[in-house]
Amino acid sequence: MREAPLDRNEDAFAFAARLFTGDFDMVVLLTGVGTRLLDQVLATRYPAGRFADALRTVTVVARGPKPMAVLREWNIPAILAPEPNTWREVLAATEGRPERRIAVQEYGKSNPELLAGFRARGAEVTAVPVYQWDLPEDTGPLREAARRVAAGDFRVAMFTTSIQVAHLFRIAAEEGVETKVRDGLAKMIVASIGPTTSEALEDDGVRVDFEPTHPKMGVLVQETAQYVASR
Repeated sequence: MREAPLDRNEDAFAFAARLFTGDFDMVVLLTGVGTRLLDQVLATRYPAGRFADALRTVTVVARGPKPMAVLREWNIPAILAPEPNTWREVLAATEGRPERRIAVQEYGKSNPELLAGFRARGAEVTAVPVYQWDLPEDTGPLREAARRVAAGDFRVAMFTTSIQVAHLFRIAAEEGVETKVRDGLAKMIVASIGPTTSEALEDDGVRVDFEPTHPKMGVLVQETAQYVASR
């Protein structure tokens, strides 16, 4: 991966300009990580708290407990989509509502089924991608890793940051092996460096088997090795 400066996330700023002028009726927040990062992005150009203030003027929907926790921290009321917190529950939780100008916060990848579901109701939907990192210039090693996970070549996968999850599935989709990668990960031991990365994995439907006692690379490697050996 390579760093993408926050102040260059023009999609987020375009969304903010419309939100701040009352151009949306509803904002759907899909992940806690993405909600916080969106706030950080906007704070590079607008006063702190402006995003939260604007959310109080629209209907806000949280896909699950992670974005809901952020909203509670900011004292923002929201509609909570029930478990298992998929796009289907988001659509069900908003069924029959009058809002027709909807923004959907995404993190790492799009959710075409959710966007299509809203549009089928006649809504105008704007996807808001939020990112801090982009793919590396050379995606060859990542493509090989995706193909080998799909082929069942590995017993263990370790993720050290949340964006790696999005990048893996983005490349897997481009290679036409996304379903096989998911199946491959389901048969492996998946280790995550910490809660934020675990949230990203779980948001993508990947079971997390292990987190180290401290979110450090050396501890992750050592304790994952011990965990694997014990099994």
